[in-house]
Amino acid sequence: MANPLVSSCCRCYSLRSGSIATGILGILLSIISIILIFTVRIDFKTILMDWLPQNVVKIIYALNLIMTILISLLMIMGVMKKNHFFMMPWVVLGLMLAIGLLISVIYNAVVYFIDGYVLGGTLWIVVGLLSVVIYVYLWIVVYSYFVTLKNENDRGRYSKQPYRR
Repeated sequence: MANPLVSSCCRCYSLRSGSIATGILGILLSIISIILIFTVRIDFKTILMDWLPQNVVKIIYALNLIMTILISLLMIMGVMKKNHFFMMPWVVLGLMLAIGLLISVIYNAVVYFIDGYVLGGTLWIVVGLLSVVIYVYLWIVVYSYFVTLKNENDRGRYSKQPYRR
């Protein structure tokens, strides 16, 4: 398998700590988002199915966030137990979400610019791309720890280097 892309999280924490922090951050942001979905009056729009009623869209978003919580818990459990199989759903979903986030940021910024809201479009581009960069970096941290665990597992128990004497 490939080598890890980074060797530490933020150059001062281990990949394990960064992966746990990423999972906790994902859970916290999902819980906050679920609370905001049902307490704040926001008109949610979907790109493809804009004919759906608002209540259905809110339920779909909430179910998506609940799945994010479950997958983040599974990833945290995989980090704690050093089992890369538990981390795999988060790694795969995280890559797809990064691509979806980038598409969403670009789409919303273009819509704001077309509607004449230059400030709104500019804010979407700046804040959205910053969010994409942070998300991709955290994904790289988790992926690097995933690769490290996978390499350790592939070497096997008896092929690890013994302690030097």
